Amino acid sequence: MRILGIETSCDETAAAVVEGGSRIVSSVVSSQLDVHGKYGGVVPELASREHLRAIVPVVRQAMEQASCSYPELAAVAVTQGPGLVGSLLVGIVYAKAIAMSCKLPLIAVNHLEGHIHAVAMEAGSQLQFPALALVASGGHTHLFEIREGFHYRLLGRTRDDAAGEAYDKVAKLLGYSYPGGPILDQIASYGDPQAVSFPLAKMKGNPLDFSFSGLKTAVLRWVEARNMAAEIEARKQWSRSHPRSSIEEWLALTPPATRDLIASFQHTVIRELLTRAEMAAGMISAKSWVITGGVACNAGLRAAARQAKLPYGVFFPRPALATDNAAMIAAAAFPKYQRGEFAGWELKAHAGLTLA
Repeated sequence: MRILGIETSCDETAAAVVEGGSRIVSSVVSSQLDVHGKYGGVVPELASREHLRAIVPVVRQAMEQASCSYPELAAVAVTQGPGLVGSLLVGIVYAKAIAMSCKLPLIAVNHLEGHIHAVAMEAGSQLQFPALALVASGGHTHLFEIREGFHYRLLGRTRDDAAGEAYDKVAKLLGYSYPGGPILDQIASYGDPQAVSFPLAKMKGNPLDFSFSGLKTAVLRWVEARNMAAEIEARKQWSRSHPRSSIEEWLALTPPATRDLIASFQHTVIRELLTRAEMAAGMISAKSWVITGGVACNAGLRAAARQAKLPYGVFFPRPALATDNAAMIAAAAFPKYQRGEFAGWELKAHAGLTLA
């Protein structure tokens, strides 16, 4: 039972073949980091063009690695949304072409559900229901209740910036190269997380919602009050000529006070995520907890979740499955295949698609 998954929701062109919903037979990801890095973020039009260039060789490579022919597939799965509409269209059109020409079922997958299955495919029976899912990435910060059979209920979401987006914006503000989240995560371990006091966001209405824009502004105000322009400009100049710098090089350009600022910023983001997630887990009497999405690679978040001594299992994806990939899309498609939930040829990209 092999399913070909295709993922093109943002700036990674990915294809994978997954067997039985859990065994990854092949997985190929083509990153556009070099294309977007010079702009400090993803440029949608450029992302679409790069997907057009990469989609055929990436899918071909995934099929070759799996030693699989198209007639041997059970179905073709593709990300319908959420994401950048131009990027999504590239994957959907190509998935339709394969499915139609090979007379295979077509399965539409929600990108957020894919991130959840990045964990579920490896956790297997250890994942107990009801489970709480924290999906945190550059574009999403959501809390979901997962019920038996992978049915979902949205509990909370960010009202402004996503957690990963806040990381990248603060990194850009401080003069680090894109993507800045991993850089800040590494530098944070060299600073004092209690040095700068940042309050948690106070949410009116749903207490499980997130907000990171205020924290981002607080960092900006801290920087402005300390006249850091020269320090930041030095890092910007360095990043232009050394976009793939080592942590040792970044540390040499980061004074102790800035390391403390970064450590305090990360500490606050993690508190924001875990405080609301623990609250949600208590409300639904969760028996397990999934933390997934690109931010799940954050070493500080992983350490804090494991040190929390929660009364239930906490599951993370391995780093290769935390960021956007197609294996998670094929895995999420498997229960849909079993239920006969197939998409029609009228399937369209849905940039704002919700889950639950």
